[in-house]
Amino acid sequence: MNRNLGAILGTIGLGCIFGAVYLADGSGPEGPVILGIRGEFLLFALTLVGVALFHHHTLQVSLIGLAAVLLFKFAFVPSFQLFEHLHHEWSILLNLLGLLLGFAVLAKHFEESGVPEILPKFLPDDWRGGFALLAVIFLLSSFLDNIAAAMIGGTIALVVFKGRVHLGYLAAITAASNAGGAGSVLGDTTTTMMWIDGVAAAAVVHAYVAAVPCLFFFGIFASLKQHRFQPIQKDEVGHHRVEWARLLVVGLILAGTVATNILLDFPAAGVWGAILIGALFTKTPWQEIPVALKGSLFLICLVLCASLMPVDQLPAPSWQSAFALGFISSVFDNIPLTKLALDQGGYDWGVLAFAVGFGGSMVWFGSSAGVALSNIFPQAKSVGGWLRHGWPVILAYVLSFFIMLALWGWHPHEPHREDRSMPAGTALTPN
Repeated sequence: MNRNLGAILGTIGLGCIFGAVYLADGSGPEGPVILGIRGEFLLFALTLVGVALFHHHTLQVSLIGLAAVLLFKFAFVPSFQLFEHLHHEWSILLNLLGLLLGFAVLAKHFEESGVPEILPKFLPDDWRGGFALLAVIFLLSSFLDNIAAAMIGGTIALVVFKGRVHLGYLAAITAASNAGGAGSVLGDTTTTMMWIDGVAAAAVVHAYVAAVPCLFFFGIFASLKQHRFQPIQKDEVGHHRVEWARLLVVGLILAGTVATNILLDFPAAGVWGAILIGALFTKTPWQEIPVALKGSLFLICLVLCASLMPVDQLPAPSWQSAFALGFISSVFDNIPLTKLALDQGGYDWGVLAFAVGFGGSMVWFGSSAGVALSNIFPQAKSVGGWLRHGWPVILAYVLSFFIMLALWGWHPHEPHREDRSMPAGTALTPN
């Protein structure tokens, strides 16, 4: 009954917006507008509202939203070519789907390896144990994809906290994985995009000037909350046998991810190559794929919907616009935002990397790491709960961003490609 009600309300709501756009007085060459706002943005905004209200039916809501945006494009934007758009986006979407499903298999291999059961022996049994785990996730994400770091961290948390993981701590796991990858061209899709586009790897490292204090701020709050909710019980840890074959598969997957990310810009190929190799000598948990498929398709729909938005240009590069992009990336996929910023040029790439990389942590579906984690912990699929219990993540973003400005400043880079409209060598004045 609730599912039917959600679908009906979503359809009616999208229909109302669609009708309002159709009847709007204002119009432009790319379709009708309402109060100066393009119709696609209104439909996307309503989709995000639907995700927040009907968080138990996120896939249905995202499918309805995607269908509405496509209908709008076909009806009002004559220049829109779906197959041309998909040709441009397919590699990103396929890679993301492959990573989400592949890392679900990795997480299960790691869970059944026996390693998470023995970790409480090495972690402090007070709140510092929770913080140490977040620090490990942060470090892992500096050279692994942030999805992998979040999945490994979530799997460890599931075991060491006896299945009772607080929602605020889940937000912190996501935030730690995103913060850890912010200053590394191997740690996040956005920084890898910058690297491939010609931005020097050293140009994003100073994102850690914000990411490190950020970890301490939200990490301490979340660890104290988790300890009160469910502490690590060292005395209950018995003797567990490590399954080295499964641990070897985990290592192969991680190595394959890094290698194909560098060589092919397609880390999913390395993930699935390693999974298939591992299937030759140990049992593969294929049953995890259907479990993770629903959440993965939700994110794919949301990313595709975001890619259809007519974001033709960003505001002029400044620390203010970079700061705002952090909040925008919590609901708007950071991949197209980063691409637009690269095309525009003139940003301080380390500042931007922290903003768009960490900003997605503020909402559960704002980053692929959060969506992947929600496949293990369905209780994370609540925007209200995430904001209520994960508020230290938002405050940490604001405080750490200004710490970075105070210690590092805003130093925009000259265009790193020759096809920029701005002549090479043009001086850029820091704000």
